[in-house]
Parts: sequence; C-alpha cells; structure tokens
Amino acid sequence: MKKFATGAFAGVLLAAQLAPLHALAAENPAGMKPAEVERFCANIADAARDRRYALQAMELEKLKGEVDERIEALEQKRADYEGWLQRRNIFLAQAEAGIVEIYSSMRPDAAAERLAEVRVELAAAILMKLEPRTAGIILNEMNSKSAATLTTIIASAARPEDPS
Repeated sequence: MKKFATGAFAGVLLAAQLAPLHALAAENPAGMKPAEVERFCANIADAARDRRYALQAMELEKLKGEVDERIEALEQKRADYEGWLQRRNIFLAQAEAGIVEIYSSMRPDAAAERLAEVRVELAAAILMKLEPRTAGIILNEMNSKSAATLTTIIASAARPEDPS
C-alpha cells in the first residue's frame, strides 16, 4: 500500500508540474509550437520519473531496515528459546535421574503401588531406567493386569521397527 502511495505521490507531483503547461498549451497565448510543448513535457517527465524512482528507492531502504529489525528481534527470540530449551532439558534429565533413583530405593511393594497410579507411559519409562532385577521385583509386586500392560509397552519400546 505504501508503494502505491509513493507512486500516486509521484503521479500527483508530475501532474502538478505539468498542469500549468497543459493550460498553457491549451490557451497557447504565446503561440508556442506543439513540438516545443511536447519536448518541454518530455524533459519534465524524465525528472519526475527520476524523482519517483528516488522516492521508491528511499521507501525500499526504509522497508529493508524494518525487515532487518524484525529479523534481529526474531533471532533474539530464537536464542532465548534455545537457552530456555537447554535449561529445560537439563532439568528434565536431572529430574528423571532423581525419579529413577527414588523408585530404585523404594520397597518393591510400595514402588509397585505408586507406579500403578501414574500414567502407564511414565511408569514404563521409569521401569526401563531401573536395573532389570529391581524392575522385575516391582513388576512381580503389581497386579497381573498392570504388569502385563507395562510389559507390553516396554516390549514395544524395545522393538527396532513398528510392527504395524
């Protein structure tokens, strides 16, 4: 829209410069020849076109500056997001290690009871991180349906390819 406004401004500028000449040519009080009027108008038209190009170039430079500012702001936001993501991943790794350690130090019957209450995907992930002997004891303490569900998820996660 700004580009149109610049072009419209150049057109108005050209019309304003040429209006007296058109009036002069229509009246032609001095008896100017039409060829002289056309040559004069052609000379003015080149200057107006050059001015329009200069205005468009200035507008493009302004837009380029705005785009560069927006790119810089986006790069800053991306860097902030990457920093936040790195801190989150570090926290999750520490929390995951802590949870696994907690469950490995719990009594098997208590661990089985707690794992039965969390999401099955989370319970399976925790069991996969535990020592196989400890995970087996905890599964042994669970009811058979919960243990079978967790075993199915763990076995599916261990498959190298999708069975479907």
